[in-house]
Amino acid sequence: MTVTASAPPPSSRRVRPLRVLLHVFLTLVALGWLLPLALAVYASLRPYDETARLGYFSLPERLTLDYYTQAWSQAELPRYYLNTLIIVIPGVVLTLLLASFTAFAIARLRIPGRRTLLIVFTAGNLLPPQVLITPLYTVYTMVPLPAWLSDSMSLYDSYLGLILVHVAFQFGFCVFVMANFMRTIPEEINEAALVDGAGVWKRYWRLTMPLCRPVLAALGTLQFTWMYNDFLWALVLMSSGDKLPVTSALNNLRGQFFTDYNLLAAGSMLVALPTLIVFQLLHKQFVAGLTLGSTKG
Repeated sequence: MTVTASAPPPSSRRVRPLRVLLHVFLTLVALGWLLPLALAVYASLRPYDETARLGYFSLPERLTLDYYTQAWSQAELPRYYLNTLIIVIPGVVLTLLLASFTAFAIARLRIPGRRTLLIVFTAGNLLPPQVLITPLYTVYTMVPLPAWLSDSMSLYDSYLGLILVHVAFQFGFCVFVMANFMRTIPEEINEAALVDGAGVWKRYWRLTMPLCRPVLAALGTLQFTWMYNDFLWALVLMSSGDKLPVTSALNNLRGQFFTDYNLLAAGSMLVALPTLIVFQLLHKQFVAGLTLGSTKG
């Protein structure tokens, strides 16, 4: 009887240093991302006179939450939060709804030119939004609106105009992601529903959309963050100070001759808080939505 020698298992000594280097690299990257945030939180808890004497990287003599209460009232954050919600919530809902319609048609319906259509939507994401500032501003000042939609009687300086901009620029990305996700759903499910007499709407709303909850949560988190953090379009397409989103509220904390950067750091933390809350609530669905469907070409 002959005994065949099995191949020795791969040496763990070769793998372990690589894993250590990988963990060190990832730790350094994480610290690099977290350090500015940690410094902003640290500065927001210290009085400015102490920071001016000892510097930002010294040990604190006293920590206080006074800057947070001061930033809340001085920057008028409740009013700006409301302005942002008026813009962001309809923008996210409309973007996901319209993108799901288009993605369903591309992924599930045999329409001519659907691949070309998907390429067009994907290519639209490559266009820098800054190149459209001048023509978009011109169009917005010329398109009339009824008085109950805008005080300026045009898309300029209106919530609707800002919502439409966000929907237009985020639409292509959402179509691309949702169409690829819907392609991972077995075609047999759609065919069985078709045999049972289900129409297009029932196949979309009752069959496909419940299976798309992970990708909807992932895209909803991303879209909320991107629209919430927008400053460019609000600065270009709005002029009324009482309509601006919360990202512009930090300007109220800057003085004409002096800026307390510790107060500004506290205001920045309060402005960033809603996005952190949304991500914390949806982080499991966010990760699931990004990973599901990633292995199908």
